[in-house]
Amino acid sequence: MTKYFEIIDKNGSARLGNLKLKQNIRTPALIDTPGIKDFESLFIDLGSMWNSSNDELIKIIKHIQEKGSCENLVIVPHQIFTPTVGNIKSSFLDDISNSIPIGLVYDGYKKDNVDMYIISGSGIYSKNARRFFEQILEIKSNVPFDTAIYAPAVALPQNIATLTYLGVDLFDSTAVLIASSQDMYLTTYGFYDINQLSELPCMCQDCSSLSHQNVMSMTRKERFSFLKKHNINVIKAELANVRQKIKDGCLREYVESQSSSSPLLTSLLRHSDNNPTYMEKITEIVRSRTLIANTSDSLHRIEFSRFSQRTLDRYSPPDNSVCLILPCSARKPYSFSQSHQKYIKALGKYRKYIHEIILSSPLGVIPRELELTYPAAHYDIAVTGHWSEDEKKIVADRLSSYLKYKSGSKKIVAHVEGVYREICERVSLELNIDIIYTATGKTTSKDSLSNLRKTVSLLLDESSNFRNLEPRKMLKSIADYQFGSKIGEILVPNNSIIKGPYPKYQVYIDQDQIATLIPQYGILALTIEGAKLIADENKYTVYIDDFIPKGSILVPGIINVDPDIRPKDEVIVKGPRVICVGRAVMSAYEMMNSSYGIAVDIRHVQKLDNS
Repeated sequence: MTKYFEIIDKNGSARLGNLKLKQNIRTPALIDTPGIKDFESLFIDLGSMWNSSNDELIKIIKHIQEKGSCENLVIVPHQIFTPTVGNIKSSFLDDISNSIPIGLVYDGYKKDNVDMYIISGSGIYSKNARRFFEQILEIKSNVPFDTAIYAPAVALPQNIATLTYLGVDLFDSTAVLIASSQDMYLTTYGFYDINQLSELPCMCQDCSSLSHQNVMSMTRKERFSFLKKHNINVIKAELANVRQKIKDGCLREYVESQSSSSPLLTSLLRHSDNNPTYMEKITEIVRSRTLIANTSDSLHRIEFSRFSQRTLDRYSPPDNSVCLILPCSARKPYSFSQSHQKYIKALGKYRKYIHEIILSSPLGVIPRELELTYPAAHYDIAVTGHWSEDEKKIVADRLSSYLKYKSGSKKIVAHVEGVYREICERVSLELNIDIIYTATGKTTSKDSLSNLRKTVSLLLDESSNFRNLEPRKMLKSIADYQFGSKIGEILVPNNSIIKGPYPKYQVYIDQDQIATLIPQYGILALTIEGAKLIADENKYTVYIDDFIPKGSILVPGIINVDPDIRPKDEVIVKGPRVICVGRAVMSAYEMMNSSYGIAVDIRHVQKLDNS
C-alpha cells in the first residue's frame, strides 16, 4: 500500500504518476544520482545495511522525520549483493514506514507501506534483454499496481520510452554521467563519440552557441561539464516527450519507431509481445486515437491478438450455408469503401443468405458484424501490396482457426486476389477443404463481380437460412464480443426494437431502452434496464460495499470484481442497495491490486427496491 504515489493516467503498462514529496514529482522522472546521498535531496539512499548499525540508522531516520513526514523518500538499507529473504529487519521497516515515504529493493516479497520498489541489478541486466524483461515482469506482477518502480543505472535518452512502456516509473542519471565521462554525445536515437562528430546535431542554446571545434578544444573537465549538461537536458526532454505520449495514448507507436535503433530495445519489445498475459490484463479495450501499425512488431500488438481471440471465443456466426471471404479496404468501416459497396451491390438479394468475413493484416479475420468494433475500424497501416512472410502467416493462422471452429459445414467462397488468394490457398491445403474462387483478375472488375453473384446464387438452395440482417444481428454480435457468448440473446432478443440511423442504433425492449451503440468505438453502452437484464450472469461486474455511489467508484469501496474487466470496458456495479452502469477506469487486476484511485466512472445509478 502506498500513500505517496498516485497514478494520474496510463497507457497500457506505462503510467503518468505523481510522487508527493516536498516537491511533487511527475513520473516518469529522473533522479539525480550524485544527490541521492544528500539528506536535503528528495531521494535519500541509506546504502548498504552492512555499513550502519540499527542505532545509527534510527538516528538518521529521526533527523529526516523531524523535517517533515513526507519531504523525502528514503531508500531503506539493503545488502550490496543479491537481496535475500530477511535482509531488511522487519522491526526497523515497521518503525519508519508509517511516517515517511519508503523505497525498498525488491527481494521477491511485497511488504506493506512501501511507496517505491527498486529493480535490483537492473544495470547488470541492461545488456541481456530477456533477463531484464523477466526482472521487470516479475516485480510488476508481484507488487501493488500503484507502487512506483525504479530502475537504477540504465536510463539513456534512447531507452526511456521502451522502459516506461514496460512499466518503469523512475530512472537516475548514472548511465548519462558515465556516458558523459566517456565523451559520449547522447540523442534520443543513440549516441556519438564526440571525437567522431563533424558538427553538433543538437540545436539547443548550449550546443548552437558552440562549434564542434570549440568543444574539442576544451579541457577534459570542461568537455565533461558540457556533455553532462547537454546529455541531462536531452534525457529530461525525452521524459517530457514520453509523458506526453502516455497522455495522448500513443506510446506504443513511438516505442516501435525507437526500437529499430537498438537490438536491445527491439528484443525488449518482442519479449513483451511474446509474453502478453500481464500486458493484456491492463491494456485498454478501446482508445480514441487511430492505431498505427507500420512495423513488423505492430503485428503482435495486444489489441490485434485480443480481437482475434475474442472473435474465436465469443462470436457466433449466422447459420448460413455460404461463407464469403472478402479482402479488406483502406477505408473503414469496410462497408463504406468503394470496393465493398461494389461487392454488396453485386450480391444484391443473395446477400441476406451468406456470412461475410473480411481478411485483414494485421487483424486476421473480421466478421462483417464486428467491422465497427475496436480495433477493426480504428487502425491504419501502410499499403504497398507487398506482405511480409510474418504477415501472411499470422493472417493464415487466424483464418485457419476461424474456418476450423466457426464455419461448420458451410460452403466457402473467396472473392480475393493476390496475397489474399495465396493465404486462402494455404489454409485450404492445411484444412483439406474446398474454397471456390470468384475473382477473375481484380475483385472489382465487371467480370469478377458478375462471377461472384452467379456463384453465390448457384450455391444457395431452398434450404438456405435467411440471415438476420443488420442491425439486430450486428448488435447481438457486438454484445457477445463485448460481454461474453450468448449475452447478445439477452440484450438484443428477437423481439427487440432497433431505433436510430446507422450507426447510432438504440436497443429497446417494449418501452425500455436497453443499450446504445457508440459509433466511436463500436461497443454498447448499457442503461440500468440493460444492466438488470444481464446482472445475474455476473459478467463485467464490480461488486461494492454498502454505499450509494456518487460519480465514481474508488478502489477502497470494491469487494470483488470480474477478472475479465479491462480499462474502458462497459461495466455493471452491484451493491447491497444499488445497481449502476459505467465505464471502467482500471482493469480488474488494477482494482484488486491498488490502494486507492478511481476504478469506475459511473453514468447511471439506481437504488434497489430493498433499500
